[in-house]
Amino acid sequence: MRVLITGVDGYSGWALALHLLKRGHQVSGIDNFVTRARVAEVGGWSATPILTMRERMEALRREGLPELSFHEADLQDFASVHRILREEAPDAVVHLGEQRSAPYSMIDVHHAVTTQVENLTSTLHLLYALREVAPRAHLVKMGTMGEYGTPNVDIPEGFFEIEYRGRKDRLPFPRQAGSWYHWSKVFDSGDVMFASKIWGLAATDVMQGVIYGTRTPDIDQDALLTRFDFDEVWGTALNRFCVQAVLGLPLTPYGKGGQKRGFIALEDSVQSLTLALEHPADPGEYRVLNQFDEAYSVGELARLVVSEAKKRGLEATIQPTYNPRVEAEEHYYHPLHDKLRKLGYRSSRTLQQSLAGMLDDLERFKARLEARREVVMPRMDFRLPDNRARLEPGTRSDAAPGPGAKGPRPARAAR
Repeated sequence: MRVLITGVDGYSGWALALHLLKRGHQVSGIDNFVTRARVAEVGGWSATPILTMRERMEALRREGLPELSFHEADLQDFASVHRILREEAPDAVVHLGEQRSAPYSMIDVHHAVTTQVENLTSTLHLLYALREVAPRAHLVKMGTMGEYGTPNVDIPEGFFEIEYRGRKDRLPFPRQAGSWYHWSKVFDSGDVMFASKIWGLAATDVMQGVIYGTRTPDIDQDALLTRFDFDEVWGTALNRFCVQAVLGLPLTPYGKGGQKRGFIALEDSVQSLTLALEHPADPGEYRVLNQFDEAYSVGELARLVVSEAKKRGLEATIQPTYNPRVEAEEHYYHPLHDKLRKLGYRSSRTLQQSLAGMLDDLERFKARLEARREVVMPRMDFRLPDNRARLEPGTRSDAAPGPGAKGPRPARAAR
């Protein structure tokens, strides 16, 4: 199968490309490296050392793997998207090339507008190019479980049956996104659903939970490592907790710590995307898959990290901090996730099993964590209209101090 991955330089994009190459698929990719620049914008960098794309390609050759056909391009440029699709003639496209950080979208008006313009424009460019150049190609778009929010009912996979005033219908499940980023994902899900309806495109929308892990079985040497972010803008709560434990800092769950989300290991996310590719949707079908293994609260994550850290002699403690986000800190959360299992999905490892490997890698690269120690602790208040205003020492007794440089208004880019 010929597979094109947008955002191939990213955390899951690179891991997916490696897996597909090792399974014998022909893989091409698009990226403009903007995530690397935006992580630097907020003062962060990857905890794991990551090579340039040129160096990554050389590492693939040393491994004896087929070459990745790479295009440095911006999805905001429709002519480039159209040209690349025509040249690569893919059987399937995995769309990961979007601005992926909810906190980044909440920094100020410029970051909010950039997020929504980029994400919707990149998706529309891809949809129109598919229609004109590769109408039979299967689109696998990365959505997010965050589109649903935290409703007080079970969350189905995209659609549900409803009866209202004596009439029944099958409708998209209501979305209750919690950031400008998550709303952009709601909007581009709608665009993909509409394109499938009017043009007969085959599409799978993967509502992904939070991914964790530093490696997959395909990442068996440091030269093939994918990125691992740990700052408050680009990292996840779990990533932050692991880094805090390695650095001897208190783990900082926000507020009551009852915020619950679905989680999945990186290798199982790759497995899920591969299953979606190898079992495509039908022409004209808009298929939704909820992708996660287990749901955990922020407090549960912190306790799991403390438990694993103590096994290796790390003095990890938990110190809840002020919650800078507008969110329910205690809520019902029960999403369904049956469709992937019907395609053959089986979990490879639990979160507890993955934590050991994550902490192993982070301890090996501890010097990289020390070099960006100031970005580990929360410093931004996303409840403020302009969140580049960092919390100053003493403004909140439970907030971690630490100045931070304001980020520049980002250039338009696809990822």
